[in-house]
Amino acid sequence: MDISSTAEVRIPSDPMLQVIGQDEAVKIGRLVGKQRRNLLLVGPPGTGKSMLAQAIASTLPKPKQEVLVLHNPEKPERPLIQINTSTSRRIEKKPVAELLDPNMVPAFVAEKLGFRCRRCAKISSPDASTCFFCGADKYRKVRGPFEDLLVGVGVPDREERVHTTRFRDGREELIVFERRGDKIALLTQKELAKMAEMQQKAQFKVLLPLSRPNFVQATGASETELLGDVRHDPYGSHPAIGSLPYTRVVPGAVHEAHEGVLFIDELSSLGRLQRYLLTAMQEKKYPISGRNQTSTGSSVRVDGVPADFILVAAANINDLSHILPPLRSRIIGNGYEILMNTHMEDNEANRMKMVQFFAQEIVRDGRIPHMDGGAIEEMLDFARRKAKEIEGVSGLTLRLRLLSGAIKMAGDLAITEGKEMIGKDEVRFAIANSRPIEEQAREKYGSWFKASLADYGMKKESGGSEVG
Repeated sequence: MDISSTAEVRIPSDPMLQVIGQDEAVKIGRLVGKQRRNLLLVGPPGTGKSMLAQAIASTLPKPKQEVLVLHNPEKPERPLIQINTSTSRRIEKKPVAELLDPNMVPAFVAEKLGFRCRRCAKISSPDASTCFFCGADKYRKVRGPFEDLLVGVGVPDREERVHTTRFRDGREELIVFERRGDKIALLTQKELAKMAEMQQKAQFKVLLPLSRPNFVQATGASETELLGDVRHDPYGSHPAIGSLPYTRVVPGAVHEAHEGVLFIDELSSLGRLQRYLLTAMQEKKYPISGRNQTSTGSSVRVDGVPADFILVAAANINDLSHILPPLRSRIIGNGYEILMNTHMEDNEANRMKMVQFFAQEIVRDGRIPHMDGGAIEEMLDFARRKAKEIEGVSGLTLRLRLLSGAIKMAGDLAITEGKEMIGKDEVRFAIANSRPIEEQAREKYGSWFKASLADYGMKKESGGSEVG
């Protein structure tokens, strides 16, 4: 190959083209992203399943929906969901109210709001507690717990709002006068309802921001990780010291992956959680509730939380029987199953793809130097040997994690020896020392059985008896 080092290799900017040896999977992966299908990748570890899932996520547009959880004043334990297409919809203008001069409202209203003097009936600034004209106290300004015993006895406190009623068209309606600077706002029942709605919307928590990633990986370690939860508060929803339920809602992976890709490695390891995953896939939404019965969040439930994701799952062939049949049927019914390649033909084009992989691993690591031509040939020979040892075929192995480990060990060795590039000697050392323990044990002791005896300090005598 006419390449002197991996530094000469051009790495494609398209993540899909960085997946090597899986041409069929890449072609279907593009369909998955464009048509929003589900995908099950089957194959041994290290063949590029997670890399393909991330590449699919990179083809998706940025999320368009921001999801808020709102305080529900009537039922705090049932917070509400609001979906916005942009953050600008969060802020709404105050309802337009009629602004009046203080002399245009009833006298008792002007007095309570701090405009009118009770002694001389003159109008002055509401910020002044003493009348500018006669010096009388319009309202008292309490500065301490005993202020009302010392001064201003009998003088009322200034109010921010005054509720009263009026007759209009033969009907009595509630109105509110509210101080706004040097004017007084007149709020009708319609405007009050609008303000109440705005106040409710003002109490919210951003559950899923617009700037969230398109790729979410879940391990299924717990229900909380996958399905969300409501955090515990030792004070519950106490109005003074507790926190409202909507502030304690935590989204799960099925929600965080909304509009993106949810990647689950080792799908069979989810166990019974596969049923919940199936429900989320079918409904495209999943409620969030408290998972711990002893928690204060156990009574909280948020319905209608969106969970419209693309499922990309990975599994080994031997684990297919442990995948829930309805879940697998759901994937096949709206997606694809792909068996990953474990090797590829040894030709010029594929050797160039393999060298591209070497360069990608070096650039991704960011801490090791590039490989020279001799190191490249050694790594290609290693890929050939692994294809022969594991698959029993002539070609290049696609169990890329084995190659990645050798590359990084060779790079670390080159760094410690002060070399500018990885050479064939470093690669040979890495290949010899990056093998699995089973291989090292067989070479050192002759068999895995003898290695296990040595681990317990035992040896096998020529007569067949074992002694410590």
